[in-house]
Amino acid sequence: MRVWVDMTAAAHPLVMRPIIERLETAGHEVSVTAREYGQLTGILDRLAISYETVGAHAGASTLGKMRAVGGRSSRLGRWARRRRFDLALAHGSVDLAVVAGALRIPSVQMQDYEYAGAQRQASWRVARRVIVPDAIPVESMRRAGAAPRKLLRYPGLKEDYYLADFEPDRSVLDELGLDRDRLLVVVRPPPESSAYHAENPVYERLIERLGTDSQVAAVVIPRTANQERALRGQALPSVVVPERAIDAQSLIAYADLVVGAGGTMNREAVALGTPVNTIFSGRLGAVDEHLIGAGLLRPLGDPRELELVKRTTKPGVVDPRDPHLLVDGVLGAVK
Repeated sequence: MRVWVDMTAAAHPLVMRPIIERLETAGHEVSVTAREYGQLTGILDRLAISYETVGAHAGASTLGKMRAVGGRSSRLGRWARRRRFDLALAHGSVDLAVVAGALRIPSVQMQDYEYAGAQRQASWRVARRVIVPDAIPVESMRRAGAAPRKLLRYPGLKEDYYLADFEPDRSVLDELGLDRDRLLVVVRPPPESSAYHAENPVYERLIERLGTDSQVAAVVIPRTANQERALRGQALPSVVVPERAIDAQSLIAYADLVVGAGGTMNREAVALGTPVNTIFSGRLGAVDEHLIGAGLLRPLGDPRELELVKRTTKPGVVDPRDPHLLVDGVLGAVK
């Protein structure tokens, strides 16, 4: 089959890599498109995934997002029409849903947050199959637009699958010039341009606390160029901002602590056994609620309460799971 994969955020290359590899090993032809957004294309390059760049992120405004979807979808439609795809796959790409619906390409959408916004929920209505963690109740997905007959619910976290073959590489610590005697904290800023983002004053206070602590090396992985410029402008002595896409999973594996205002890096920390605090300010999804209930994810309301201690556990994947389960789910959409 000819399979089209569209990627629109930095986590998508990680999620899709084992699926793409297994599809190609099985003899399927996979074409990848990506938009310019944050470190997305840099991560694709680092993972050696071939892709074509189509469009860019439109920022936080609703009007801008609508215009961007229209423009990028039109370009993708012209690109996809002549390739006659048999299947389309994404992790929440609205553009792929628009094009797949118009060209009648069977589509599969993955997602692990049920409150992802009206546009993404509309993509679940178009999709032939929607793949989500089993922590998200069927009824919640039905209300969000994914009929129960479409659902494939998998056990564990998506991170358990794409990290299943992961071996951490200590060279990322040298690449960033980190002092290994310091306590290593990895910080992920808020998704400020996402529909589900809310104001997050905790993040600013967190950066101020960590950035002036001489015992800490705080590696902040920005989502956008604006966030990167703001961090560099503060010039806080204990804050490190990578200049390019890095092996963030190895960094998380060797970190003493992760503090995230989003989702994927927090869950990567859980999958890798690294202590993690969440400062996410939007509506908590079922996956995070499950992790908090299990004591694997700790909400942080005041940075002064952050426990800064050296980690003693060995880095590595806690509960690796076979990505073939997801591949079978994807292919099942056209059987």
